[in-house]
Amino acid sequence: MAIFKFKALNEQGRSISGEIEAESKKQALELISLKGHIPESVKKKSGTLSKKDSSKKFDDFFTSIKPKDLVLYTMNLKTLIQAGVSIIQSFQIMEGQTENKKLRSITAEMAESIRQGASLHEAFSSHKNIFNDLYLSMIRAGELSGTLPNVMERLIYILEHEEKVRSDIKSAIRYPIMVVCFLFIAFFVLLTFVIPKFAAIFANAGLELPLPTKICVGMYSVLHDYWVFLLLSVAGLIIFLFQYTKTKNGLFMKDLFLMKVPLIGPLFIKSAMSRFGSIFSILQASGVSVLESLKILSDTINNNAITREFDKITELLVEGRGISMPLRQAKYFTPMVVNMVAIGEESGNLDLMLQEIAKHYDREVEYATKSLSDALGPILVVGLAAVVGFFATAIFLPMWDLTKMV
Repeated sequence: MAIFKFKALNEQGRSISGEIEAESKKQALELISLKGHIPESVKKKSGTLSKKDSSKKFDDFFTSIKPKDLVLYTMNLKTLIQAGVSIIQSFQIMEGQTENKKLRSITAEMAESIRQGASLHEAFSSHKNIFNDLYLSMIRAGELSGTLPNVMERLIYILEHEEKVRSDIKSAIRYPIMVVCFLFIAFFVLLTFVIPKFAAIFANAGLELPLPTKICVGMYSVLHDYWVFLLLSVAGLIIFLFQYTKTKNGLFMKDLFLMKVPLIGPLFIKSAMSRFGSIFSILQASGVSVLESLKILSDTINNNAITREFDKITELLVEGRGISMPLRQAKYFTPMVVNMVAIGEESGNLDLMLQEIAKHYDREVEYATKSLSDALGPILVVGLAAVVGFFATAIFLPMWDLTKMV
């Protein structure tokens, strides 16, 4: 990998210069053009990356950016801009105080881009793997309207709100997942180590085994004789599902399935409605158009089944209809959401109504999360009792017969 020094014209026609990493001069020209610049000259600086640069790339690759890191980063940047510090100086300060190595590296790159004449939105857009469409649209809206600190304040609220919803859902399902895993381990240990020993004792005694014991012995025989086939089948199924859920149709089917699961499905729908209200209201308050807001929502709602409904809504909006009418024809949007959007649309207070929707469904998500936790406890206890009871019956019924013989 070589480093090339270049001079180019940006989208505003201003002359910029800098350095870029590429395999060849031709690739360097292509990369500069992809950024929207017109190359004027490209000259090779050095043959390979220095040890320091290679080490930095290595650290960046293994450093993750957590949601809380992004929230803290946005808060610090907003505070600096609000205090009247220039954009370039703000990024220089951020580069020195940002703890996350990857964010620090990105900040240095963005500072260099801005120094060369790029806008704030262009600088952030060159790192779309870190900053999603919602983040970039909010930055652009704030930059164009001249109210960047206010828009970033709303952006911080969205980031914190999203993290809270994710955290609540994870907390609700963490305990059940742990119990199910331990239940599976207990089932496997009893089936492979305990049942065979008792089965041998009963067989030597010439006992007629009861049905539960026969089922256990049968399951052990299948596991013992065909474990390679079963292991390969399970591994193959996991790999298939993993790859399938990466496809567009697979993601759609996964989200559709989750929304139809009892207890869990309503939680996912309410979470999506909360996200819809909070993001849409802030985009409207920031001056983003309805059509562009729906496109951003489609990319950030994190539910492919609902995303398809946004595509249908957008088509109807392009035909000139209001937003409330297409929402009535879409799936998953509750009557409350549709009616409040209609009232907000008619009164001209759509952003306020959307805020009320977000607040309502925030409470609904909290209640649904608590209900899920309360309901799963008894279900898991019953499941645990059923497994333990089944194995206890399989072991103690023959033992009872054995004591009679003695």
